[in-house]
Amino acid sequence: MKKILNTIALVLVLLAATPAVAGVNIGLKGGVNISDFHMSADDCKAANRTGFFVGPSLRVGIPVLPIGFDVAVLYDQRDARYDWGTISEKSINIPINIRYEISLGSLAGIYIAAGPQYGFNVGHERKVLKESTYEYEDSNFSINVGAGVMLLKHLEIGFLYNIAVGKTGDVMDGTTYERISKSHGNAWQISAAYYF
Repeated sequence: MKKILNTIALVLVLLAATPAVAGVNIGLKGGVNISDFHMSADDCKAANRTGFFVGPSLRVGIPVLPIGFDVAVLYDQRDARYDWGTISEKSINIPINIRYEISLGSLAGIYIAAGPQYGFNVGHERKVLKESTYEYEDSNFSINVGAGVMLLKHLEIGFLYNIAVGKTGDVMDGTTYERISKSHGNAWQISAAYYF
């Protein structure tokens, strides 16, 4: 837990201490998740559900180049409903995306983005279900791929797919405590960000 708090504190200090120079913008990002959970067991089919994310964001552009990056600290909640119960993953996610931007004049632009995302569980360690237990991972690593539009240099609307690289949790048998299945929590995300 101390590592999680230190990482979050470092990112927040960097966001707050960023000088107000051309190409550097601080903002607020939020949006919805459409969970895309997959289980290794064939009989575990999820009814995907929506969730949300919100938090501060930093966008940096490199002068005279169409390349930049964005980083954020986001509270993220994702849900999935199964026959045996509903799981809800709550985490602090830190996406770091490299961006390629194409300006369409002073009013608009488009971008494509990709990069890693680090997540730290801030919800339950485990959830007791009907005849089993779902155990959440303490942290996870994923990859983002997406695109979006920039409007009036302040507002961004984005769409991306978040792909879990490792497992996000395990379903354990309630009596033998053996692993029944492992899960991968991918998500489609639609976001809006306003940069000051």
